[in-house]
Amino acid sequence: MTQIEDHPLRYALANELHARPFPSLETPCHAAFLAIKQPQDAATRDRAADQAHLLDLLDRFGAPHPQPEATHYFGQIGRHRLKWESHTEFVTYTMFSDGVADRPFDPAAFDVFPEDWLAAAPGKRITSALIRVEQQRQADGEIVRRLYEWFVPESLACSSVLDDSAIMASDFRIDPAGHMRFALFVRPDTGARRVGRMVQRLTEIETYKTMSMLGLPRARDLSVRMGEIDTQLSALTADMTGGARQPEQTLHALLEISAELENMLALASFRFSATAAYEALVHQRIEVMREARFEGRQTFREFMMRRYDPSMRTIKSTEARLRSMIERATRAGDLLRTQVDVARSAQNQKLLESMDRRADLQLRLQHTVEGLSVVAISYYAVSLAGYVAYPLADVAGIGKGTLTAVLTPVVVLAVWLMVRRIRKSFH
Repeated sequence: MTQIEDHPLRYALANELHARPFPSLETPCHAAFLAIKQPQDAATRDRAADQAHLLDLLDRFGAPHPQPEATHYFGQIGRHRLKWESHTEFVTYTMFSDGVADRPFDPAAFDVFPEDWLAAAPGKRITSALIRVEQQRQADGEIVRRLYEWFVPESLACSSVLDDSAIMASDFRIDPAGHMRFALFVRPDTGARRVGRMVQRLTEIETYKTMSMLGLPRARDLSVRMGEIDTQLSALTADMTGGARQPEQTLHALLEISAELENMLALASFRFSATAAYEALVHQRIEVMREARFEGRQTFREFMMRRYDPSMRTIKSTEARLRSMIERATRAGDLLRTQVDVARSAQNQKLLESMDRRADLQLRLQHTVEGLSVVAISYYAVSLAGYVAYPLADVAGIGKGTLTAVLTPVVVLAVWLMVRRIRKSFH
């Protein structure tokens, strides 16, 4: 067989497709879910601290460590099974346990995470949830009655999922213990891997929903400042036609506004982009559940459409408004620069005309000076020529006045020709 050299990343890329397997869960069971986000952004996040925090938890139960630089871990720790995942901005811990407590959503289920370990987390809790998984043995009416006891009926969302394999429910509210609640009633013939996939989808919906909502406070904060800038921008645009201030002053103010808007967009672009990505994941995770209405209650999709999508539209509209304001400021700056350039061109034209007039005057003055210089030089030249010719005049019997009269036109002509020749040589 012909040997061919593999790309150094071939196996790593292939293994990435299988790096995050779904858990296999037998019903009844329950899960405690925790997502931790560091206060830093994704670029400066300390992944080593997240890894060290995981190892601390594993050491408490004597569990084996994952590979260095691993982004996923699944293993047995004590009587529980832990699924750990490292994402771009956060890490998640999901602890699976067999059986369910008599008290639904007992806060003690979260005690699988040691209290001092939680306090030492390298970040803040972005969300946490308790998930209760039971077999679907009761009638639909009995299930609805229990859901009304466990959740707030006004915001309860429940639906039949995956071709009637299970019923999932939640009110997406934080209970008194500080956790979200999710209930899953599974048909007895549903496989353990499908149950694990459903539980995983529920945790992903909650996590991505929460992460996408982080863009809403940023959008609200920006909206306040954007309103102030919008007023300033409109006033500056009006000044361009009213002439209330000098164009240079208006241009300087526009450049300041453009710089501030660009800085706002640069600081918020990652959050807005992440929000769009998380929103798409939320809808995709709900889509794969293949929801069907259960007992007339709203589905997860309908809940998101009424309660979640308006927040996402607010974030999108804020980003679109910010980009629109940047374009407005840029167009206004371009127009004003054109106006300033036209004004400067007119000033330059006037300056050139003035320089032409001065050059013409200088030329005329030069000609005048040249004429005077011919007279002055001729005066002295005639005197010198007279001194030379006077002795000859006495011999010839010519008077000095007559000799001077004869010499003057000759000398003047010679001087004029000399000056003309000198001027030509310069040109």
